[in-house]
Amino acid sequence: MNLKQNIRKTSITLTNTQTSKAVKEDRGRLLIKRIFSTGFISLALIGVIYFTLPFTILSFGSLLEYSTLVSLFIFLIVLLFRYFSILVMAYLYINNYTFNRKEGFYPFVSIIVPVYNEGKVITASVQSLLNLDYSNYEIIVVNDGSTDDTYEVAKQMVGYKKGKFGDVKVSVINKPNGGKAKALNAGISFSKAEVVLCMDGDSQLSEDCIRAAVRHFVDPSIGAVAGNVKVQNRRKFFTDLQALEYIEGLNMARAAQSFMRLVNIIPGPVGLFRRKAIEDAGYYSSDTFAEDADLTLKILAHGWRIFYEPRAISYTEAPEKLHQLLKQRYRWTRGILQAIRKHKKLLVNPTINFGDTFVLWTMVYEALIWPTMNIFSNLFFIFAAVFYGFSTLIFFWWAGLALLDMSTA
Repeated sequence: MNLKQNIRKTSITLTNTQTSKAVKEDRGRLLIKRIFSTGFISLALIGVIYFTLPFTILSFGSLLEYSTLVSLFIFLIVLLFRYFSILVMAYLYINNYTFNRKEGFYPFVSIIVPVYNEGKVITASVQSLLNLDYSNYEIIVVNDGSTDDTYEVAKQMVGYKKGKFGDVKVSVINKPNGGKAKALNAGISFSKAEVVLCMDGDSQLSEDCIRAAVRHFVDPSIGAVAGNVKVQNRRKFFTDLQALEYIEGLNMARAAQSFMRLVNIIPGPVGLFRRKAIEDAGYYSSDTFAEDADLTLKILAHGWRIFYEPRAISYTEAPEKLHQLLKQRYRWTRGILQAIRKHKKLLVNPTINFGDTFVLWTMVYEALIWPTMNIFSNLFFIFAAVFYGFSTLIFFWWAGLALLDMSTA
């Protein structure tokens, strides 16, 4: 395919193959099912106590105090259950983790890089991808209707460029602006590789990212591999806190989920997909703010399993200002809730695979229940400190949460 054909590639027909894949469950996953079933039954019993015992209390004031304390107690139980589950499953995953390179298994990989107004950094981004510790890959840059000189700069890199182990083909697709999901779909459809790596235009991959991740595709049940996202701009205390959150709140959680091979969100900065899994899922959709979460749920719903690879690292830029962080988290939360609503049948349908149901309920908890209870508990302790002088409650509560975060990280 010549350069002219590459540049004019703007209209791509996507397929939506509906194929289901049966996956065998190992004994470890059955054990985890029993553990979580026991946990949910315990929480249900706590709920019964909470809703029945107040009827024995006649005083409204006592009832209010009782309800508040029981609510906090339930939140504490759920909190401990969450951290305990993450620690146990992450430990089991890491304890069983071995980095054995599969000699002779080097599938062809297409790196899809969607860009929009990245004219100043696109050259450096592509150059960093040429230094990867892998010999069988190509780079496909998708210009999503940039209004600056991104396309003109990217065109200069088209062709075979010198990589670490030989020449690497660099292609550029120019298309009208349509958003990240459509840009990624254009790159995936243009590619003919068995494995595609999707990333953000402003992210940088570690040298052994591909080599570490592709080995998991030896297992035919693995449809995708989630990478390890780290904060690159750790220049301020504000971004240092976000780096800690990425370790505990994102990567540690993915390690725990990977024990069951049920990672619930493949991060946008680095995710590798088997082509068949993407075709089964119907590619990326642009009807949510979290196209990565939506695609992950569709892949799981088609019977594929998703693994987490800690050595497949992508360095990303974290927001350095509070309003930027709030805007980012609003977009994340809204997108996840949209994905949950889109796949709500997985929440209540008893015929659906247990793992898929568990993954979706976990997302509901992390996106909705957890933040709501955090706000409620903090407001309660502030109220207690102001009106009852229990200021030490705030200290011990926040100190306890900090210790849980640090121990998990």
